[in-house]
Amino acid sequence: MVNIIWGTTKKPASSQRLAALFEGHVQDDGDLFIGYPVIATPEGAFSIDALLISPTRGVVIFDLVEGKDLGDYVGRQDESANRLETKLRSHKPLMLGRTLLAVPSVITYAPIINTTNQNLVSHNVANDITFADVLSALNGYQWASSSTYSSVISVIQSISTIRRGKRNRSLAKPDSRGAKLKLLEDSIATLDVIQGRAVIETVEGVQRIRGLAGSGKTIILALKAAYLHSQHPDWKIAVTFNTRSLKEQFRRLINTFVIEQSGDEPNWDNLSIINAWGAPGGREKNGIYYSFCQAHSVAFVDFQNARRLYGQGHEFDGVCKNALAGAKENVKIFDAILVDEAQDFEVSFLQMCYNMLGDIKRLVYAYDELQSLTDRSLPPPEQIFGVDKKGKPLVAFKDPEPGQPQQDIILEKCYRNSRPVLATAHALGFGIYRTPDPKTGTGLIQMFENNHLWEDVGYRVLEGALVDNNRVRLARTNQSSPYFLEEHSPIQDLIQFVIFNSPEDQAIWIANEIEKNLKVDELSYDDIIVINPDPMSTKSAVGRSRRILFEKNINTHLSGVDTSPDVFFDANNESVAFTGIFRAKGNEAGMVYIINAQDCYWSFGSLARVRNQLFTAITRSKAWVRVLGVGDQMLQLAHEFQRVADQQFSLDFVVPDGPTRKYINIINRDLSESEKKNVRDVTNNIKSLVDDINNGSVMIEDLPLEQVEALRQLLSKTKK
Repeated sequence: MVNIIWGTTKKPASSQRLAALFEGHVQDDGDLFIGYPVIATPEGAFSIDALLISPTRGVVIFDLVEGKDLGDYVGRQDESANRLETKLRSHKPLMLGRTLLAVPSVITYAPIINTTNQNLVSHNVANDITFADVLSALNGYQWASSSTYSSVISVIQSISTIRRGKRNRSLAKPDSRGAKLKLLEDSIATLDVIQGRAVIETVEGVQRIRGLAGSGKTIILALKAAYLHSQHPDWKIAVTFNTRSLKEQFRRLINTFVIEQSGDEPNWDNLSIINAWGAPGGREKNGIYYSFCQAHSVAFVDFQNARRLYGQGHEFDGVCKNALAGAKENVKIFDAILVDEAQDFEVSFLQMCYNMLGDIKRLVYAYDELQSLTDRSLPPPEQIFGVDKKGKPLVAFKDPEPGQPQQDIILEKCYRNSRPVLATAHALGFGIYRTPDPKTGTGLIQMFENNHLWEDVGYRVLEGALVDNNRVRLARTNQSSPYFLEEHSPIQDLIQFVIFNSPEDQAIWIANEIEKNLKVDELSYDDIIVINPDPMSTKSAVGRSRRILFEKNINTHLSGVDTSPDVFFDANNESVAFTGIFRAKGNEAGMVYIINAQDCYWSFGSLARVRNQLFTAITRSKAWVRVLGVGDQMLQLAHEFQRVADQQFSLDFVVPDGPTRKYINIINRDLSESEKKNVRDVTNNIKSLVDDINNGSVMIEDLPLEQVEALRQLLSKTKK
């Protein structure tokens, strides 16, 4: 089957007819891009009408004709072929000496010309009647090798440009971690069909992209922004996100992609990579919220005042709601807005983005529900964007008609995390193998609202059924978790849980391991990330390890503290990144160390939140992950991991019904400030009582017998 991917086309009628022929009459495999690729030329961006990349027919350009006038079709065929050949020739894997290994053919397709002129057919000009004959003449194409085919796809998708921009590794040992990491990076050569659609297909309205960590959401949004900018250089486009360190990554990717497609750097006046909040102070400090306030004459509120007005944890939601309420009418600021990490934003922010667009609401938001570092969960679009005066939802996703782009895209394939790593992250994030809570009878901490979303994100049912109150066993497939991601190392090396007696032991161990990574394993500084899940304690928590590494003459930096807030890795690749979980999001490395993981076993606040922090930290790894911690809670967490491993990294659990699902979400919710204060007060009182009993200032016999007995019974019911 030919996968048809719709870009922006100026020839809609002939494009629809061409797609219909491939859908109904052409028996072939491969990919048909319509309105894509866009090629950089000295005269600016040049768009190919349609391009087929087929195992049996090679690379075929389609020159589309809307009416009956063929015009200078020979000149157009030559220009299209020359432009594409020039692009392909610039990539070494497609060349053998001076010979291009994938020479394109060209067919002029004019569906409504009324002719069977054999002279035209011999020049590869076809209408609906002669199309099959012209196309069949290309049968039997022989690719130089299977790698040549994938290299062409990679070049067309601009993925080869990312790989070409990576630094060269200096490798002496073929089996070192550095060598294995290079092979992994080289193996991720192309976007899959769903990713390709997410990049190229443009919805004249709202589009949602959901995907696992490592499914390529950030690269997809960068490619999409570059494609839209190349096709519509006059549009005002904004790309926004929650993690500030993503800013430079987006800028680098988009700059690379736009140059690839247009030959020029982006017009940064029209293509803005901006923070969500923003502040006065020029373009670099601009943000979505600040822009909205400026355009709608609404008072801007900074973070400190927002905390005073709306309370801790509600600052951004408060200012967004206030701005929306203060806007008398919507003012168009952008033609398109792309939002990454949407799971970390309030609904009010997405509503603000929606209201900043014109009559055509080109809003693309991408997210992974489990990477939320708060307790927020995005509701369906009908709830996010509201209804019109007649009560009809302003946004509702439906299945696309033939030839129409998809509004709701789910990326099921993970290209970063191996099967064991991702299954472990999900098991710990959901509490699949956690000791059951006596109140609920389940260890589950959270669960998808829609049971079948498990299948959408790449799991298949091995046993049982995804039905409420039924036991089910799920596993990832080689399709959704490619095997090459795990075959480079033994499973016990891919992911390890290590328990220490003290923070000092943990710090010494991690410093020694990093030294070995750099001096023996042939890893580079930016192949390593050290993550502390608790963002509030990171500076002090990483101090010991950084001090030991300094004594070993190994440079380190605390991302966003020792560097600009917009920078994560050291620009000169001479320093190891230490970070809290918030700045780690959106970044990745070959070797990930997670310290103080015991803090993610249990929380008197939101258990779901701290487990999501652990999930996010684990899924930063492209190859190896080390989960480190101290004490009994780390031992309990390691037991959960061992149960995942014992199940061959499958997920075995009873699907909760509606009431149970609702209850586990409630008991694992984040506490209000007053509830947290009550817990702290009680904790302090218990500590004081224990200290007083231990030092003899209070005797147990002096305490009220009934209350002591009641406390003893309550504690006996509670499992650690």
